[in-house]
Amino acid sequence: MSITVNLYYMGVNGNARKFAEEMERTGIAGRIRAEEGNLKYEYFFPFNDPETVLLIDSWEDQEAIDRHHASPMMKEITELREKYDLHMKAERYISDTEGMPQKDSAFLRQ
Repeated sequence: MSITVNLYYMGVNGNARKFAEEMERTGIAGRIRAEEGNLKYEYFFPFNDPETVLLIDSWEDQEAIDRHHASPMMKEITELREKYDLHMKAERYISDTEGMPQKDSAFLRQ
């Protein structure tokens, strides 16, 4: 059972995007991707909201998330969030172990 967290970073004056760029440039994002149990760590930019960045962050299980939250990297991330004065909203999803139903798959163009 994997867990995916959608984190919406919201700021002003392009600060959310600057945060994501610094996470990538400094290698913090790469280090998170290399952590045991990380399945996905990717930033996206909503088309209709230039002041928000969406992070899709997926982990194998809660234990992997707990290890990540206990890592020294969290201090670095927190400092960057504060530097850019970001506010956050989170959505948490647990994987469907049965997979996508065939009737839903029919709507996907492969």
